[in-house]
Amino acid sequence: MSLEALLHKVEKPSRYIGGEINTFNKDLTDEMIRFCFAFPDVYEVGMSHLGMQIIYSLLNAQEDVFCERAFSPWADMEKELRDQKLKLFTLEKKSPLSDMDIIGFTLQYELSYTNILNMLNLSGVELLSKDRHDKDPLIVAGGPCAYNPEPIADFIDMFFIGEGEEVLLDFLEIYRPYKAGKISKNEMLLKAANVEGIYVPKFYEPQYDQKGVMTGYKLLEAVPETIKKRFVRNFDAGFKLETMIVPFADIVHDRAMIELFRGCTKGCRFCQAGMLYRPIRERKPDTIVDNIDKILSSTGFEEFSLTSLSTMDYSEIGPLVTQLVDKYEKDNVSVSLPSLRLDSFSIDVVKEIQKVKKTGLTFAPEAGTQRLRDVINKGVSEDNILDTYKSIFSLGWHRVKLYFMIGLPTETTEDLDGISDIANLGTYTFKQVKPEYMKKSVQVTVSTSCFVPKPFTPFQWMAQDSVDEFYAKINHLKTKLINRKVVYNYHDPETSVLEGVVARGDRKLGAVILKAYELGCKFDGWAEFFDHRVWKNAFEACGVDPDFYTKRERAFDEFFPWDIINSGVQKRYLKSEYEKALLAEETPDCRQGCTGCGLNVDLIGGEC
Repeated sequence: MSLEALLHKVEKPSRYIGGEINTFNKDLTDEMIRFCFAFPDVYEVGMSHLGMQIIYSLLNAQEDVFCERAFSPWADMEKELRDQKLKLFTLEKKSPLSDMDIIGFTLQYELSYTNILNMLNLSGVELLSKDRHDKDPLIVAGGPCAYNPEPIADFIDMFFIGEGEEVLLDFLEIYRPYKAGKISKNEMLLKAANVEGIYVPKFYEPQYDQKGVMTGYKLLEAVPETIKKRFVRNFDAGFKLETMIVPFADIVHDRAMIELFRGCTKGCRFCQAGMLYRPIRERKPDTIVDNIDKILSSTGFEEFSLTSLSTMDYSEIGPLVTQLVDKYEKDNVSVSLPSLRLDSFSIDVVKEIQKVKKTGLTFAPEAGTQRLRDVINKGVSEDNILDTYKSIFSLGWHRVKLYFMIGLPTETTEDLDGISDIANLGTYTFKQVKPEYMKKSVQVTVSTSCFVPKPFTPFQWMAQDSVDEFYAKINHLKTKLINRKVVYNYHDPETSVLEGVVARGDRKLGAVILKAYELGCKFDGWAEFFDHRVWKNAFEACGVDPDFYTKRERAFDEFFPWDIINSGVQKRYLKSEYEKALLAEETPDCRQGCTGCGLNVDLIGGEC
């Protein structure tokens, strides 16, 4: 059956047709390295991922590399592919993924791992790396979850640790002789394993004690004992995304995206990204404006987002937003920002943005009381919250979204009640300060996610709440959030606990993930697909106790599966931050002075 015939049978054919504006379609040669960027979720999610757009442009700028794309097919398309005995294909050439030289997966979310196996299976590629040979595509992976690669180390030939722009090009220099038949696969992998930022798991054998706790790795070849992350040192001069693929259909974030800087200096203790993406590196305002000009002129987007881990901390954010609004207001092109900081300066920036388009406002207090915000080093005060309410409501906003986490370390019932207090403060403040012309009613939307302790954070030693404990807290909040002007949404605890298992898992979880996939698991991050019972059966079948990874507190001297990775932030610093958290003691933003995380010692060299 032809692809065109298949498309008539699926709900959203635009997910599979390719040919969007600003895509590549190179002529194929025998020397061409064919790379498939594989996103283990649907098109709408994957096309919203800035990293995919960057790598796609970066690789296609190489004359002898053709980067194509593939996404997880939705259930209707998967059924058609299997019924017609067709392989999963790339969007650019409609080639089976098995024809690729390299298939590269991005690891954004632990619950996408069964989708990786499903995409390989649909492509006719062996799932386990030990079963693949020279004729098979090389399976590589990168992204934030690659910082603990062990749960899927059995399936992936090679992991890229850190930012990919430079290490990918270094790897291609090693891959080219292999493509030309001048070196064997094992020689190529061994050379790659000695490139900074590349982890090849076949050369590292996990070691365990009698209790099943890891004690270290046995090196099977001459490879580094630890893998240092790669990062772009001169971000302003580095590779710049100057165009973007324009999707045919609506996607999750349907706008242009421009990075202001990488890294974060806040030091929130729950935040893995804030630790992993250090050091902070800014782009100059002129570079950013030029970048925006090029992307808008090549795409036609009518909105662009200024993205970073904490966009409001860009040193020139106020003047930059003013300049951008003045420049694009006449063309009705709007600026959007991710979740905003709870302070007066953010409101000044919001005033500028609303000149073109009054976007929704999202804030993340994270915790309901000052004590717990100090525990997690959030740096948000009660006054910040009240002043923000007064400012936005007096300016004419009537809807606000607030994000919190439940299950944070040292959390009490009082902390949960504080979430309700903050929501009610919003509805009360609206009545006091709303403009006379305002006829609309206020709505405060409270969303809670379940806290997941992550590697490379001060909370990596801590136990995670159980599913029952999370539900008890959710039910408690339901009894408190009864204000008719407050809407309460919450994240499913069962998926969060599974995420917690995989996030801090070791290589033994590979068997569980494989069994779960064989039992039918896929799209585990989607409520309509996730089945907790099937995962429970997979753990039981493999003799693996999930509570081992979530319910126990770790000793400070325990060896972690991810200790083989050097993120730059030293373990002694994370221990110190853990101890300060228990005392509800804050650590200042490191732009105010070095807090001693060790990054400058291990990775940068010289002054922080």
